[in-house]
Amino acid sequence: MAQTTPNHTQVVSGWAAHDTSGKMTPYVFKRRENGVDDVTIKVLFCGMCHTDLHHVRNDWGITMYPVVPGHEITGVITKVGENVKRLKVGEKVGVGCLAASCLECEFCKDDQENYCDQIQFTYNGIFWDGSITYGGYSNMLVADQRYVVRVPENLPMDAAAPLLCAGITVYSPMMDNKLLETTSSPKRVGIVGLGGLGHVAVKFAKAFQHHVTIISTSPSKQSEALHRLGADDFILSTDPSQMQAKKRSLDFILDTVSGYHSIGPTLELLKVNGVLVIVGAPDKPIALPSFPLIFGKRVVKGSMTGGMKETQEMMDLCGKYNITCDIELVTPDQINDALDRLSKNDVRYRFVIDIAGSGNENSNGDVAGNENGKNVQP
Repeated sequence: MAQTTPNHTQVVSGWAAHDTSGKMTPYVFKRRENGVDDVTIKVLFCGMCHTDLHHVRNDWGITMYPVVPGHEITGVITKVGENVKRLKVGEKVGVGCLAASCLECEFCKDDQENYCDQIQFTYNGIFWDGSITYGGYSNMLVADQRYVVRVPENLPMDAAAPLLCAGITVYSPMMDNKLLETTSSPKRVGIVGLGGLGHVAVKFAKAFQHHVTIISTSPSKQSEALHRLGADDFILSTDPSQMQAKKRSLDFILDTVSGYHSIGPTLELLKVNGVLVIVGAPDKPIALPSFPLIFGKRVVKGSMTGGMKETQEMMDLCGKYNITCDIELVTPDQINDALDRLSKNDVRYRFVIDIAGSGNENSNGDVAGNENGKNVQP
């Protein structure tokens, strides 16, 4: 799509990092006026992703300061453009990682915009008008309608927010491997890492009655995995005897770990023809020994988020099965503390910023959180 001249006249309050210290401070900036294909959204909640941490500290060397993070956004529409027919004022919606794509390539035409070569993200990207995108750590967002999804009425807006990244990141590869279809033959699913992504993956897998095994380096997570999240088994990956005992026991493994690790021992847990999908993003290459692949005819592949059609399908499925994220709700003045805790993986399991200051009440007027998404004040 051709670039147009930015028309930025809406003043917005948010929180931004201005240098590699990653310190977040209040920041006033401008967003574009609501265009014919846009919706304006009052941001209620925004999840905090590890990607936010990497961007504010410029860990990947691509940050354009000042950066306003946030791509797990839920809110309410306050204005719609004249071409917008499927969304209306007052509707509960979400915005995830995607802000723009070329709309013309094979991936865009196949509802896989996330793999478009020209994809631009909700923050730290370049929008069609040439402006830098700013994310959900702010009180208002203008988004093209094509990158907005509805939030089911029964889901609390705070605990639903991380579904826009953590949720779709695990949903997409599980759907791609036919794990989220009704079947009479449940699979044995392994999930490496019990964090923001892993705990949602457990909920998806159990909703379709698969046998779920958590693979973790933290023995302290065993009780949580088995007794609260409902996993069926737990393997302490640092215990060679446990790893040996579970060799060739799993059909599918989802690796959610973002730190450096070797996947060789994990591959040995797969049956012959088993599949391992990597959704974590370590900043160093992963060690991949060849023998577990050759002698098990196993497959290793990666997956990112999903396209917009798939993201809406994921939200609808979460509404059907009442799947949300387990969160810790924080206020904007706690953002820096939350980022520090996030860097230490000290969160169960996702921080969500209460942008609109609604406290312990979600946008439904109910007490936020349920058995699938509990709020804990840090």
